Amino acid sequence: MPLDDAVFPLIRTVGLDGMLVSFGDRLSEPANRAAIAFRAALDAQGWEGIEESSSSLVSCYVRFDPLVLAHAVLHARLDELIAARDWLEAELPHGRMLHRIPTVYGGTSGPQLAEAAAAAGLSEAEALESLSGARVRVTALGFAPGQPYLGELPECWDIPRQQALTPRVPKGALVVAIRQLVLFGVSAPTGWRHVGQTGAELFREGAERPFLLAPGDEVVFPAVSAEALRGMVNGGVSSEVLS
Repeated sequence: MPLDDAVFPLIRTVGLDGMLVSFGDRLSEPANRAAIAFRAALDAQGWEGIEESSSSLVSCYVRFDPLVLAHAVLHARLDELIAARDWLEAELPHGRMLHRIPTVYGGTSGPQLAEAAAAAGLSEAEALESLSGARVRVTALGFAPGQPYLGELPECWDIPRQQALTPRVPKGALVVAIRQLVLFGVSAPTGWRHVGQTGAELFREGAERPFLLAPGDEVVFPAVSAEALRGMVNGGVSSEVLS
């Protein structure tokens, strides 16, 4: 079935041992909220045979053991869980965190801030104020361990990706496109515009919580000077429980 004609929520089979529950065909706040809340509710069920779950921008993935939990049985259980509430308006899980990650914007630390600002129809000062004041949700993790996609930004930030790749941005780079931010956990190429730099460690091997950020967490990227950031321990990151 073409997704344009699909009725959501939609359950699809993924290989022999996976199912995908989708709440939309593109990123939106309600669809992302639903994916995160549904995953938390699924995990709380404690169904035997479920081996792993994860959420993406608009979907919840479930990996299971088909020798323990038959496809038809799991599909029926997922249908029942979907029908239990309006997931597009579901409360986000408890235990989420609010993180403040100091960021140096512009200059050599954010060499494409002016370009991104122009694409958004803002001055560089307005862009800095908008980005540093935005409180965004971790919509998903992907690409590298603990690396977040964050959104959504105001509509003016619905700017396209670049037509060519930036060969490499450093670890800790903050990049922007399509109303989203990505904070890079490793040095890598990107088609998104590099607007700022942080000292955040997104993956901490051996820690009780190895990923700094989790889907559903919220993040603010306050502006600081390069000199101030250099003097901060652990990139100056501070975290508190939201609920």
